[in-house]
Amino acid sequence: MKILALDMASVTGYCIIENAKLLASGTKDFTKKRGESNGILFLKFAKFLEALSMSYGYPDVISYERAHFRGGASTEICVGLQTHAQSFAAKYNIEITSYHTSVIKKAIVGNGRASKDDVIAAVKKRYNLKSVKDDNEADAIAIATIAWQELGVISQDPF
Repeated sequence: MKILALDMASVTGYCIIENAKLLASGTKDFTKKRGESNGILFLKFAKFLEALSMSYGYPDVISYERAHFRGGASTEICVGLQTHAQSFAAKYNIEITSYHTSVIKKAIVGNGRASKDDVIAAVKKRYNLKSVKDDNEADAIAIATIAWQELGVISQDPF
């Protein structure tokens, strides 16, 4: 089973695991340039999903952190990215799951109100990783872990 985990925002964290092996993780910056609309950001994101799938194969599952509805531009972007991930999944008959931020933090740190630094440290320690670029990548790795366990593939950690 192949899982694509996403922490979607202007800087999106991603993690791809297959059969308990880490294929790739990192971040992709979709920050808008002056004069660009959110629509351009969404087109870039859709192209990114296609490129990942062409490089690593289409996932069986896409898992992501749910957007928070706090209002403003960041909510609009996160909800738009979610919509594009859902459309991508529907187009290719990919299962989709999502998790609240507190569930992700609790699963990886043991505390649903953990800081971003706590999540990064926990991911590094849990998987013996020397570097994790930022909280976006750490969140994506944590999301992949939860999805892997929740889908009942195995009860132990992936990779």
